[in-house]
Amino acid sequence: MRVTKYLHSCLLVDTGAARLLIDPGRFTFVEGRVTPEDFGELDAIAVTHHHPDHADPDALSAIIRRTGAPLLGDRQSAERLAAYGLTVTVVEPGPHRIGAMTVDAIRADHEPVLADETPANTAYLIDGRVLHCGDSLHPVLFAHRGVDLLAVPVMGPYLTERLVAGFIAQLNPVAVVPLHHGYAKEFFITQRYDTYRPYVEQLGVTWHGLREPGDTALL
Repeated sequence: MRVTKYLHSCLLVDTGAARLLIDPGRFTFVEGRVTPEDFGELDAIAVTHHHPDHADPDALSAIIRRTGAPLLGDRQSAERLAAYGLTVTVVEPGPHRIGAMTVDAIRADHEPVLADETPANTAYLIDGRVLHCGDSLHPVLFAHRGVDLLAVPVMGPYLTERLVAGFIAQLNPVAVVPLHHGYAKEFFITQRYDTYRPYVEQLGVTWHGLREPGDTALL
């Protein structure tokens, strides 16, 4: 299995049998370092929630036009993205098949934000091996302790270092990919990685930084 990161929270998971793109959001594309043409053929696209840094309507439209891949998400995302002419196939909690790939949709509350509404958030577990949390550190995800690869937000207005570190320790994955820092300067991302990496590694967990667009971890 190959997991490729394209800035912020955007991951491409390629099992060899199917290719799933998760959370192509605005911060992935805003600097022009990644384009909607960079992902190759896709079997599906999934969004964890409707915030634009996870679901960029313009990029999604371009990717769908090029690949014909279906767009998956929760009901709230379907309602919000319909305003941009996008059709979202609603995935209810539980397992779903994308070709030979199994994707478990997990309702995991978005972390609290300074807004009138906190969006619904869906985490995705791919073939029981890769867990993309979206913007959630909810205890419901502890059911997947020991997962091969945990893709987890490490920066954001709703996070502290101790909250993230405790979540990783509770889940005790084999490896971690840090997400949700696409708005930060490179020197600050380096500082964050230098803080998190030693803590994660002392837990016996592998740290996959995947700093540059297209950096890949092999499972």
